[in-house]
Amino acid sequence: MSITYKKLDPKDFEDSFDANQAFALDVLVGLSETHKSLSSKYLYDSAGSELFTAITKSPDYYPTDCEREILVKYADEIAQQFNGVAFNLVELGAGIGEKTKILLKRFTELDLEFQYVPIDISEGAMIELVSDLKETMPEVETNGLVSEYFNGIKWLNNRNERRNFVLFLGSSIGNFNHAGARTFLRNVWNSLNHEDCLLTGFDLKKDIEALLLAYNDVAGVTAQFNLNLLVRINRELGGTFDLNKFRHYGTYNVFNGAMESFLVSMEDQDVYIETIGRSFSFREWEPIHTEYSYKYLESEVKVLAAETGFRVNKMLFDSRRFFTDSIWTVHKPGA
Repeated sequence: MSITYKKLDPKDFEDSFDANQAFALDVLVGLSETHKSLSSKYLYDSAGSELFTAITKSPDYYPTDCEREILVKYADEIAQQFNGVAFNLVELGAGIGEKTKILLKRFTELDLEFQYVPIDISEGAMIELVSDLKETMPEVETNGLVSEYFNGIKWLNNRNERRNFVLFLGSSIGNFNHAGARTFLRNVWNSLNHEDCLLTGFDLKKDIEALLLAYNDVAGVTAQFNLNLLVRINRELGGTFDLNKFRHYGTYNVFNGAMESFLVSMEDQDVYIETIGRSFSFREWEPIHTEYSYKYLESEVKVLAAETGFRVNKMLFDSRRFFTDSIWTVHKPGA
């Protein structure tokens, strides 16, 4: 059984350009604003991905256990979406694929005809995933793609006529504000074919104390995860951030329904970034916004699906109804 991966060349896609230049540009724009911010997508370098994996194993962080419970309980219902038709099981941001193995194992036991196509921008994470699957699940045909999500799906569709079942696990959709979530999901819709399926994880609105603890874990791993963004700027862009002069702060915004993460300057200071060629001034207690994690009501999930061209098939919940994996079908009028 084939277990491998391919790194796509960004030059094959017209809308791609140098990743380091993009990083520098986004940092320049974000730190030049009145309310400073850094995009959460840059949290996930190799070290950041390892730290996020550690967060998911924290007893204070509930979403991982909730979603694992859903996947174990409803694996057979999820498998029924294709009723014996061959398909591609495509995972966006696969990472190490820990929860996905629940589905891979059950799909294999049910003798479904599928190939697993993890897509991740990190080649290091892909190498780790492919190596692990060769050892632990050699019976699963795996063809990973190191690529941006939509480029990867387009590449797959140009070479394969199978239907697609796309996984976007965790609460990653919560990293987008509502306008951004609509844009992202519409891009997924554009990349897929009529009757393809998407399974997306949504963290639901709940007791605020549970949210605060989950994003301010006692061990401080979430703080390290956010501070690693400054480490990355220092390493890749020649920044001079002193991590001892910043602290992580996570809070819940009751108006927009999102947990928000910040890095707060502990004193007046200037930070020079060589690649950008300029310094940025920070006042004492001035924040840098690093991440949103939007929470949803069940009704809001259904509205989001309708707004972006999908039909809701099923909403699967954990026993506490803290989390849902929602299965949607692509609906393209006239198809």
